[in-house]
Amino acid sequence: MATHADFQSNVRFPVLALLHPREQTRAVILLATGGLLFWGVVVSFAGMPIWGATTVVLGLLLAPGIRKWHADLQRYGITAMVLSILLAMQSFHSIEHGAQWIQYHILDWPSWQSSGLISVFNAEWVHFIWNWAVVAVVIYLVRRGMQGWWARLLLIWAVAHACEHAYMLARYLELQRELARLGVPAVSAQGLPGILGRDGWLARSPATRGSFVCRLPGITTAPRLDVHFWWNAGETSLLLAAAHAFLRTRLKALPAQ
Repeated sequence: MATHADFQSNVRFPVLALLHPREQTRAVILLATGGLLFWGVVVSFAGMPIWGATTVVLGLLLAPGIRKWHADLQRYGITAMVLSILLAMQSFHSIEHGAQWIQYHILDWPSWQSSGLISVFNAEWVHFIWNWAVVAVVIYLVRRGMQGWWARLLLIWAVAHACEHAYMLARYLELQRELARLGVPAVSAQGLPGILGRDGWLARSPATRGSFVCRLPGITTAPRLDVHFWWNAGETSLLLAAAHAFLRTRLKALPAQ
């Protein structure tokens, strides 16, 4: 069983200490290795879509993940468990954005095809729900003691990111209604720009067009995929910094077991 001393030995990198699978390490390694082999075979030779194979692999890893998070709850309390889940999910979310970036910039796939590893979830509703769920979890963590400048910056960034997705969802629904009125409801409006980036609100608005805002690198010129890669990179970096500061304080307060 992990003890206070175990955490203190990792106090320099408390996030890694929290994310360590501990008793589930062997299961995670075996399932991850087998899952990657399965992924390569079924995608390359059986014609399974990337999103389907990725979903299967994540499903395999969910079982040891749940056991690990239950152990976190028993050892360190509900706040640490929630933070551990958010860190794990945000880490995969970052991998997803990284995969989209590679598909678009390195493999030279068109933007509509650069949908990451779970393309079926690359939908405006999913982005909207995910980002506002992150805001809700961050608010919960702040209320439970994750304080300081990093936590405040994380909350501000997460809200701004979620507002961007709220704007894009509103545009998506508006255009879908227009397409339905024109008699082409099967055409999807997925992939519209948001506030930032090429053809975004800042680039089109008379209030900002030609201003210093439009001269900032990428603010009104970056493609949507890049805009959200950097939104996510900033959010993940701030989450890691806030979690590090919170856990260093929390570890000192943990009673020895």
